[in-house]
Amino acid sequence: MSSVADKLAKKSSSKTSAKQVRLRLVYVDFWSAVKLSFLTAVAFAIVTIVATFLVFLVLQSTNLIGQVDELLGAVTGGEFQLAAFLNLPQVMAFAAVVAILNLIVITVLGAVVAGIYNLMVKVTGGLLVGFTSN
Repeated sequence: MSSVADKLAKKSSSKTSAKQVRLRLVYVDFWSAVKLSFLTAVAFAIVTIVATFLVFLVLQSTNLIGQVDELLGAVTGGEFQLAAFLNLPQVMAFAAVVAILNLIVITVLGAVVAGIYNLMVKVTGGLLVGFTSN
């Protein structure tokens, strides 16, 4: 009788036949690319808003905004106060506007890239992709 280690050694020494398939990507569905780029942009927008909130909290807790405000007050003679412009609602509103603009731009760029790829395939023949099974 053979042990489990002998059986595993026989399995590892035998070569498996790996099948390989080569396919050409000759068309990217326009609406699928738009949907995928929109979902990517939504995730990026959420990350932008959360990161802006966390950075603002760190700046506020370390009192860096107050120190920069004191420095600007010394340079400008007290005419400009940074703390009047940098409060949480205004920072989050700015982050929301940036996130919405990024959402629109990333979605449009995904559609444009899909259209350009579909036009380039007519010249280049497409992207060759290889798949193997082990």
